[in-house]
Amino acid sequence: MTSPVRFGILGCAAIARRRVLPAMAADPGIEIAAIASRSPATAADTAARFGGRPVTGYEAVLDDPAVEAVYVPLPLALHAEWVEAALLTGRHVLAEKPLTRDPERTRALLALAERRAVVLRENVMFVHHPQHARVRRLVEEGAVGRLRAFHASFTIPAPAPGDIRYDAALCGGSLWDVGLYPVRAAVHLLGDDLRLVGAHLSTPAGGGVDIGGAALLRRGDGVSAQLTFGMDHAYRGAYELWGSEGRITVDRAFTPPADHSPRIVLDDASGTREIRLPAHDQVAATLADFCASVRRRRAGLPDDADHRELLAQARLLAAVHRAGRAGGDLTRPRRNAP
Repeated sequence: MTSPVRFGILGCAAIARRRVLPAMAADPGIEIAAIASRSPATAADTAARFGGRPVTGYEAVLDDPAVEAVYVPLPLALHAEWVEAALLTGRHVLAEKPLTRDPERTRALLALAERRAVVLRENVMFVHHPQHARVRRLVEEGAVGRLRAFHASFTIPAPAPGDIRYDAALCGGSLWDVGLYPVRAAVHLLGDDLRLVGAHLSTPAGGGVDIGGAALLRRGDGVSAQLTFGMDHAYRGAYELWGSEGRITVDRAFTPPADHSPRIVLDDASGTREIRLPAHDQVAATLADFCASVRRRRAGLPDDADHRELLAQARLLAAVHRAGRAGGDLTRPRRNAP
């Protein structure tokens, strides 16, 4: 019998406690070996709920010989440092999104993982949901005719005051937190041949991080992608693909609960048709994919991941950030690091 993948957890963020750790604890192919926090009480409380040895400080996880893989749900500002530290110790890494804010740093970390013969993944879970593969097949089969445009939005209500997403020092802001989803959806469904046409980031009058924004992308053949995101909005997580002969709509596209039965709506000249799919746990599917790659590496096999989507996403997010800070003008010189 294959031994479980032994995880060390670097941090007890809400996404870890709410979604990832419950899925890990329920998976017989995963063992939570250690859970770290800067707070001993937080580490102890989280370990009591999900298992593993509570430890204080992230270095202790990387010093633990029982840890084979590391999950990094730390704030974005800390991703590159701790992902690199884990890779250098020979650990496989699943890191929260985005991996970094700098496309070249992302590329360098992927290259380091390859040199160390370990797995590195960014925890973008919705791409593991089969509803999007079904949408791609519909488009390829000509269900909407010639594809013309893609519209996607992901907006959430304002986080509570003091939330780290309002902290510029920790790389907060709506683009990195929720804007990633429509950007990745565009890449996932349209391919990596996308360029930024223009972007806008909305920042409160008193300064701080962006709380919303929009971007316009264009594929080489002229297909456009209009993206909206924000964290001071009514909830919306959906996309549409418009073609010459029809339209496909997917609601609850990015964070569906495990028991949600997806509904793809196809509108064309003959009317409206609904395609219902079985419920699917995209969190469990993401972990299963990661662990399967770890087991390939155990067997001395190469990691078969294609990182083109991740790299295209990183490039586009940085471009949106740069253009948004420049007021949407892509001709202004770049100032400061992304």
